Amino acid sequence: MDDFDKLIEIARAKVYVRGQPIRRLGFYMVQGLLARKLSKGTDIYRVLKTILRLVKEPSGFLSLERLAARPGGAPHVRITGIDDLVSEYARGEGLGAVGRQFAMISEKFNIPIEFNGVPDFAQNVTRDMLHVRPGEALAVNLAMLLHLIPDESVDVNNPRDGILRMVKSLSPKVVTLIEQESNTNTTPFYHRFVESLEYYLAMFELIDDYSRFRSDVHRINMEKNCLAVDMVNVVACEGNERVKRHELFNKWKFRLTSAGFSQYPLSTFFNCEIKKVLGSHSKHYTLPEKDGALLFGWKGRNLISASAWH
Repeated sequence: MDDFDKLIEIARAKVYVRGQPIRRLGFYMVQGLLARKLSKGTDIYRVLKTILRLVKEPSGFLSLERLAARPGGAPHVRITGIDDLVSEYARGEGLGAVGRQFAMISEKFNIPIEFNGVPDFAQNVTRDMLHVRPGEALAVNLAMLLHLIPDESVDVNNPRDGILRMVKSLSPKVVTLIEQESNTNTTPFYHRFVESLEYYLAMFELIDDYSRFRSDVHRINMEKNCLAVDMVNVVACEGNERVKRHELFNKWKFRLTSAGFSQYPLSTFFNCEIKKVLGSHSKHYTLPEKDGALLFGWKGRNLISASAWH
C-alpha cells in the first residue's frame, strides 16, 4: 500500500482533465484505482450514474422518411422500448422521452407508430410483457445491452444467455447486436486494467479528433459522463457490483449460435457507404469485416462490433 500511495502521487502530478488524451485518460484511471483501494468503487459509480442526465430528449433516431415514401403508404410500426427504472431516472425519464419523440415522428411523417414502454430490467422481461402479435415482422435490437447483463461467472442462472434464449423463442425476422469490442468480463484484474487503458485511450483520441472545434467544457463533460462511468466500474468494482462486463465478438458469436441463431451476411453496398462517410471525417477510422461482423475502430484498434442474426 505504501508503494501504491507513492506511485499514485507521481501519477497525479502527470494527469489532468485537459491536455493530451493520455493525461485525461490517466486522470480517470487514477480515480478508479483510488476508489478500488478504498473499496468505494460502487459508491462512486452510483454517483456518476445518477448525474448522467445526457438524454433529456432522445436524438439520433434513424430517419423514417423511407417508410413514409413506400408505395401504398407507410406500414403500421409498433416499437417496444425496455429500460429499468434506475437507468431511466439516471438519464432523465428515458421511456417517456422516447414515447414523445416517436409521437412527434408519427405526426410529422404521417406514419402510424405505436410505442410500448416496458419499465423493467432486461433480464426480467418475459414474452408476455412484449405483447407480440401474430403476423408481425419482429426485429430485436440488442444495442449496448448484453454486457450489462450478468453471465455464468456472476449468476448461476446465467441471465445473459437467458435473454438470448427468450429472444429466440420470439422467432424474430432479424436480431441486431452492437457491443463494445473489449475483453473485461472474466479477465483477471491486471489484464483487465491494461485492456481498459488501451481501449479508452483510443476512445479519448477519437473524441479529440471528432471534437477538435468544440469547447473544453463540452469535451470534458462528454468524457466524464460517457467514459468515466464505465472506467470506474471496470477498474474499481468486482463481483455483482461490476456491471460493465464486455466481451469480444467471438464470444458473442458463440453465445448466439449456442442459442440457435444464424448470422445474416453483411451488405457490401451498405458497408461501402459507411466507409465513405467515415472516410470523410477522418483517415484514422477503420471498418474491417471479421467473422461476419463489422468492426468499427480507431487507428487499427477495434472499438465496436455490429452484426445481424436470425
